[in-house]
This record gives sequence, C-alpha cells and structure tokens, in this order.
Amino acid sequence: MKTTVLLAIIFFSVLIYAFGVHYPTGIVGLTEKDGAIGCLCHNFEKSDSVLVWIEGPDSLVIGSSAEYKFFLFGGPAIKGGFNAATLEGKLYPIDTLTQRMVYVEGDTQLTHTQPLNFDGDTIFWKFIYEAPDSETIDTIYSVANSVDGDGNPNDTDKWNFGRKFTITIYDSPISVEPDNINADVFALNQNYPNPFNPSTNFSWQSSIPGKTTLKLYDIKGNEIETIVSGFYEPGFYSVSYIANSSMTSGVYLLKLSVGSYSQVKKIVLMK
Repeated sequence: MKTTVLLAIIFFSVLIYAFGVHYPTGIVGLTEKDGAIGCLCHNFEKSDSVLVWIEGPDSLVIGSSAEYKFFLFGGPAIKGGFNAATLEGKLYPIDTLTQRMVYVEGDTQLTHTQPLNFDGDTIFWKFIYEAPDSETIDTIYSVANSVDGDGNPNDTDKWNFGRKFTITIYDSPISVEPDNINADVFALNQNYPNPFNPSTNFSWQSSIPGKTTLKLYDIKGNEIETIVSGFYEPGFYSVSYIANSSMTSGVYLLKLSVGSYSQVKKIVLMK
C-alpha cells in the first residue's frame, strides 16, 4: 500500500514538472495534435465548464496571413493560459501577450508569455495564422486552462481542449470571370473596413453609363447574392452592406460589372 502511494506521488510530481507548473511563461506540446492529455498538472480530467474556441477566416489563399482570436471562457476565471498548434501553417504573435516556442524540431507552437487576468468570464489572445505554400485543409489545435491564481495546481483549476478549427487553403482567389479592366473607364474600390463584421462599404466609379451589377461570391465562385443591379449614369457610387447571419468567417469575392467591363476584389469577413 505504501509503495503504491509513493509511486502515485512520484508519478504526479513528474507530471506536474512535465506539464507546466514550472512554466508560468508558457508551455507547448499540450494539444490534441501531439497526442497530449492537456493541462494534466492542474487537473486530471478536462472540464466542460471551460470553453475554448478560435475565431477567424475559414479559408485563405496559399501563403497569405490573417488575424485570429483564441477565446477562453469559464472555470475559476481568475487567470488563464493557452497552447495552440497547427498541422501545416504557422502561428505568430501580434503583441507581447503571446509567444512562439519550439516543441520539437520543425514544430513551433504558440503560447502565452504570462497568465492573463480575466476581465469578466472570458479572455482572448490575438495571433496571426500564415497559410502553407500548397493547397490543403489545415487544422489549428488548442487547449487552455482557467485557474484560481493561487499558484498551486488543484481540482479548483479547470482546463479543456478547443474544437479543432479547420482552414481551407486555396491556390489563389478563384476568379468569377477574367477581369476586363480599363482604369479610365471604371474602378471597383477596396471595401472599408476590411476585414469587416458584419457591415462594410462598397464603392466604385465609372465614366460610362450602363447596366451595372455588384455581386458577391464565395471563394469557390458560387454566387451568394446580388447587391446592386440597374442602369447607372457615370459617377461615383457607394453602398452599405451587412453580411447575412448565415455567412461564416472567410474570404469572399466582390465583382463589379459595367457593360463589358468587370473587376473583382477580395474581401474578408471576420466574425
């Protein structure tokens, strides 16, 4: 009996050291990507009282980058930390709250620089995801803990894995049709703001009268909706747009057509 208890104490001590009590400035290798069992040093079992999720575009062009957010909700909600990893892409800090750390050679992951204080029941970290250089469906793995801040790991502290966040990586924005552009005739301006959520402004100018359409497509070239359709005189025009609640975060294509001329712009919805 004494031997069993002693072995349990030794086992738990090793786990505490291995899984991060001695790493208040962040630790990596704890996500499901690595087959890890999470923040075990704080609690042996993950807790549904803690919610972990990532928000950002669900599709990107090869080699492009976008801003994402890592959210942590629930638990003791005094302090929190996290670990995020990808299969193929790369993660980069935006500010001093996050940092990159090498887990194994060739695998650099993202973690906190120090436990973040909760303000309410939810905290978040911002980071940049960089897409790989080939078409694929990439995955961001996540895990985070919410602790009571007393410095001692125990059953009061809670942790959980986040839902796997998949990102479709495309070779290039898929053209709805080849552009036919004459800068002296008309121009479709980049929407502002971009990225947007849920509203943005579209504007264009044209020096010729004609049937004008402004249409929105998904990255695969499927038409989502017609925003403008009618006969327009030469001039500058602007319309406000609010994304449909069914639209998900990601890259979309905005196409302006005036007579035989057309132009396409890439826009990003980030919920």
